[in-house]
Amino acid sequence: MLVKIVLLVTLAVVSSHAQSKVPVYVYYESLCPDSAKFINEQLYPTVKQFPNNIDLKLIPFGKSSYRTQGSETLFECHHGPNECYGNKVHACALANIEGNSYQPNRTKEVLTLEYVNCLMERAQFKSGEFPGKACADQFEINWETIEQCSNSTQGSNLLRNYGDETLKLQNPLASVPTVAFRQTFDSDVQKLAVDNFRAALCKNLSPAPMECRVGPGGGAAAIASVGLLTVVSLALTRLI
Repeated sequence: MLVKIVLLVTLAVVSSHAQSKVPVYVYYESLCPDSAKFINEQLYPTVKQFPNNIDLKLIPFGKSSYRTQGSETLFECHHGPNECYGNKVHACALANIEGNSYQPNRTKEVLTLEYVNCLMERAQFKSGEFPGKACADQFEINWETIEQCSNSTQGSNLLRNYGDETLKLQNPLASVPTVAFRQTFDSDVQKLAVDNFRAALCKNLSPAPMECRVGPGGGAAAIASVGLLTVVSLALTRLI
C-alpha cells in the first residue's frame, strides 16, 4: 500500500511539469523598437523558462502592406524599405534554419529563437548594415541560404504569406507587437502580454505549471519539489 502511495505522489509531482503547449502568435516588425523590447525583455526569457509550454509562431509583418505587380510582390513597411528587407530576413530564417534534434541546444526551435532575439537586439543598427550575417555567424547558422532567400521570390512569397496571416487576425493590425494566444485576439490579454508576457502565459496554461507559482528565477517551491522527488526516490529504493 505504501509503495502505491509513493508512486501516486511521484506521478503527481512529475505530471505538474508535463503540460500541453499553448499556441502563441507574435505579430511583429523587424525594425520596430516596441517589437524589439518585447522580444528581448519579455518573450525570449519567458520561452527559455517555459520551453515545453509554448508553441511559438512568429509572424514578421506587422503594419506592412503589399500589392502585386505582374509576377512581383511589392511591399510597403511601417519603418521603410530597410524594414521590408529585415522582415524578409526573419521570414527566410523561420523557413530555412535547420537544427539538430539530437542536441537540445541546437534544435530548430532553439536556434530560431536565438537568431530572432539577436536580430531584434541589434534592430536599431547604426552602421547601416543589417545584422543578419553577424547573428548567423554568432550561432553558426547558414547565412548564405537566408540571404539568397531574402533577395529572391522565395522571400517575397514567404513575407506575403505572413501578411495574409496577419490580416486574418486583424485588418488592419491595431498595434505592434500584437500577441494572440491560440490565434485569437483579446484586448485585455494583449495589454497584459506586452507588459508581462510571463503572467499572460501562466493565465493561459491549465493547469498552471509549478514555474508559474514561483518567481522567474525559481524559488522555495521549486526547491521543495526537487526535495520531494529525492525523498520519493529514496523511499522507493528502500521499499523495492
